[in-house]
Amino acid sequence: MKQALKRSRETWFGRVVQLFDRPTVGDEVWDELEELLIAADVGVSTAEKLIGRVKQRVAEEKLDGGSEVWAALQAEMVNILKVDRKEALGAVSSPRVTLVVGVNGGGKTTSIAKLAHSLKREGKSVLLVAADTFRAAAIDQLKSWGKRVGAEVIAHQPGADPGAVVFDALQAARGRKIEEVIIDTAGRLHTKYNLMEELKKIKRVAAKSDAAAPHEVILVLDATTGQNGLAQARYFTEAVGVTGIFLAKLDGTAKGGIVLAICDELQIPIQFVGTGEKVEDMAPFDAEAFVQALCA
Repeated sequence: MKQALKRSRETWFGRVVQLFDRPTVGDEVWDELEELLIAADVGVSTAEKLIGRVKQRVAEEKLDGGSEVWAALQAEMVNILKVDRKEALGAVSSPRVTLVVGVNGGGKTTSIAKLAHSLKREGKSVLLVAADTFRAAAIDQLKSWGKRVGAEVIAHQPGADPGAVVFDALQAARGRKIEEVIIDTAGRLHTKYNLMEELKKIKRVAAKSDAAAPHEVILVLDATTGQNGLAQARYFTEAVGVTGIFLAKLDGTAKGGIVLAICDELQIPIQFVGTGEKVEDMAPFDAEAFVQALCA
């Protein structure tokens, strides 16, 4: 996590740390803090909320020194990042189905491979589903990753009905006693009505085999897209009810503050972060570890 946030820490949050390297905190510190947070993609409303909460603590707890206020700021950042996960009711039947959505080029297929690799290391059997049938390259890419991580892949020909691929995959998963099914989906422009309708259809097909499926809907967001990622997340959440976020390419941005904006504005928990290009380069999201790495 610390390595992934190196650019954000050196570019923006290192300057935030310096703001509090003083015996007392005056009004000019709050103004500069707000500017730095907005520049780091925290967003205007989240920055205002964060500063408002810290100021309230300063008044209530009579904090004065820079180090005390700095500790309060970090604590409030952690509070924003702790979004409750909506747990599935009752035991999840096998196979556990995860639907992965996101725009093309956002690191979706690589993130799926990372998830599969992590599950395989836990000793789980994994089946990958190539439901992005609009691009032949997407099917080939998923097959290639499946081979590398040791996961089976169910695919049809390019142009096939994605719903049919999902139906066949879930039947195969039950027949083979597979524990985890991860479905890759198309990610053309999120503004396209027919893409969202296609995703809704895939979700309905999954529910036919198990009323609780998909058990997770993971949105892969490219951390480098910044505030545009919020718009993407809203579209996908409205269409298929996103339950968690995989924040990809965190190591590629200097504006790690987008994580605060996502948690605050969308109230969707970040479950995983991509910390590099290798298949093992991912970490479960932990609010305390994130703030510590960002502010160290």
